[in-house]
Amino acid sequence: MAWIVLIVSGVLEAVWATALGKSEGFSRLTPSIVFGVALVASMGGLAYAMRELPVGTSYAVWVGIGATLTVVYAMVTGAESTSLAKIVCIMAIVGGVIGLKLAH
Repeated sequence: MAWIVLIVSGVLEAVWATALGKSEGFSRLTPSIVFGVALVASMGGLAYAMRELPVGTSYAVWVGIGATLTVVYAMVTGAESTSLAKIVCIMAIVGGVIGLKLAH
């Protein structure tokens, strides 16, 4: 169960990171609210997962999922350019997250 919660929390990290960018310095209400709710839920899930999983592994997986999804979303929506180098680096992050899961 801790792994499922950790993965969902990583997804929520991407949500709050994206919402933070769209909030334009908290000047837009809806993205600011999405940011706050997703942040609290993401941190709560990370804290829950850390009760059963090692801190280092939990944090690395959480950040890896969040960073990967944030960049992929930005590339898909055109907010960020796409390149082979970026795709290779994202795959390296994904590989590292999978490796941490398999090593646990």
